[in-house]
Amino acid sequence: QVQLVESGGGLVQAGGSLRLSCAASGGTFSTYAMGWFRQAPGKEREFVAAISWSGLSKYYTDSVKGRLTISRDNANNTAYLQMNSLKPEDTAVYYCAARMGGAISTMPQVYDYWGQGTQVTVSS
Repeated sequence: QVQLVESGGGLVQAGGSLRLSCAASGGTFSTYAMGWFRQAPGKEREFVAAISWSGLSKYYTDSVKGRLTISRDNANNTAYLQMNSLKPEDTAVYYCAARMGGAISTMPQVYDYWGQGTQVTVSS
C-alpha cells in the first residue's frame, strides 16, 4: 500500500512563494507518474501539474504555467511543487497523487493513490 504525505502549505501574501512536498512510502516511487491537484471551497478538484516517472515529461494547466514547477527526487521518494508569484485564486487544498505504471494524466480518476492534502492560502 502506497502512502503519500503532503507538506509545505501555509498562508502567504500575493506574489509570494511556497514549496509543497509529497513524501511517498510503501511502494516503488520511481515507477509512478505523479500529479498535483487542487480543490477550492465549493469547486471540483482540478488538475495542476504532472510529471512522468523519469521526470523528463511534465505538464501544467494553463493558469499555472510559468509560475509553478513540478519536480521529483526518486532517490528520496519525494515529489515537489514549487509555487512562485502566487495569486489569491491559487488558494485551495493541494493534493498529490500517484499513478502506477502509467503515463502522466490530467484526469484524477486514473490516479491510484492520494495524499490527505495541504492547505494553501494566498492573501491579497
